[in-house]
Amino acid sequence: MASFSFGTGNAAKLLRIPLYAVGRIGALLVPRGRRWVFGCGAGIGDGALALQRHAAAVGHDTVWLTSTAREDREAAALGIRTIRKNGLRGWWATARAGVLVVTHGLGDVNRYANSGAFVVQLWHGIPLKRIGLDSPATTQVPSVPGAPQLRRLIAFLYRSAARRIRVLPAASHRSRGRLESAFRLPDDRVIVTGEPRVDVLSAGSPEERRARASAILRECLDGLDGGTDASRTLLYAPTWRDGAADPAVPTAAEWVEIIRVLEQNDAVLLVRSHPLGEGGYAPPLPSRRVRMLGASVLADVTPVLPAVDILITDYSSLAFDAGLLAMPVLFLAPDAGEYARTRGFYGRFEDVAGEDAATTWGGLLSQLEQLLADTDAFASRSARSATLSAEMHAFRDGRNTRRVYDAIRARGIPAPKGAP
Repeated sequence: MASFSFGTGNAAKLLRIPLYAVGRIGALLVPRGRRWVFGCGAGIGDGALALQRHAAAVGHDTVWLTSTAREDREAAALGIRTIRKNGLRGWWATARAGVLVVTHGLGDVNRYANSGAFVVQLWHGIPLKRIGLDSPATTQVPSVPGAPQLRRLIAFLYRSAARRIRVLPAASHRSRGRLESAFRLPDDRVIVTGEPRVDVLSAGSPEERRARASAILRECLDGLDGGTDASRTLLYAPTWRDGAADPAVPTAAEWVEIIRVLEQNDAVLLVRSHPLGEGGYAPPLPSRRVRMLGASVLADVTPVLPAVDILITDYSSLAFDAGLLAMPVLFLAPDAGEYARTRGFYGRFEDVAGEDAATTWGGLLSQLEQLLADTDAFASRSARSATLSAEMHAFRDGRNTRRVYDAIRARGIPAPKGAP
């Protein structure tokens, strides 16, 4: 069962309004320094990690704000200094920062100390489903008296927080328009530089990328020799449904068919449930053909994509990223109509998924078997994926992080101390 919804999150935000007010006043009284402070709602990874590595390499003083012991350990393994984001030290680090870098929201760092900061919002994927103020889900509140007024207050708070964003990188001009609309930002704040989080999909040769990705999988998943112990690796990555269960969680009978297809085609299925919607995806009987790759196993899935042969998803932005690797994508979306009504898409879902998106596991497995057995079908899906990605990613040279860094510096952020 999912662990978070917009409604519960917004209710908590309303209760914290006095703390926001006190923190805002305090942050405005504290002079900001030159340190770059990083946070990421998904852990030590995503575009924040790419930008932190670059900023640290050129000499900036950086620190990562964490929320768990696991994040502390992962940052320490990379040589990144950390401070817990909650508490006085986290507040002080955020209040003193010259640059704040986040990927999900201002709660990635200390949420009470960001007033007056230079905020870089990297976001965490090209929007397919509507986000921010473009989606009615964003301002949901519990069904209580005065709910309409509370929704308007949440929208006001969201706009106020978004106005603090100074740089928001976009993957392309098409993505830029969606981000400007979702965050209600002027066009000088949203810049087409490419996203730092996908540089890992362009750096090095295809063989080098696959070797790096396979090594990560071997470390995360016991017994996966060379990345997997099968000839084909499939990744199932359903998206978040704001607290509702995934309608595509397989039944026991469907798991039997899934495992049959995997065994007959010497394939393994990695299940990447959404970090905010984990649960219910394990087959009723253990099988080495099905492995869990949730956020508790691997915080950032993007670096392992080069070790994947086929992506299965519904509305995840991974569908756009897979095309950077010319990876075939199959869509399983039993609730596309309902999702369009309650959350909404940018454009038509069919423009991304095609007219043949499966609505059941039976339909999906038929497509999958054809893909695994027919090289022409595999090549056709690969070409379709690459074309979709080319429409959404303006750059694929591995230099997105550098372009974002240059854009930040061009907006008045000083060079590291001692730099020429």
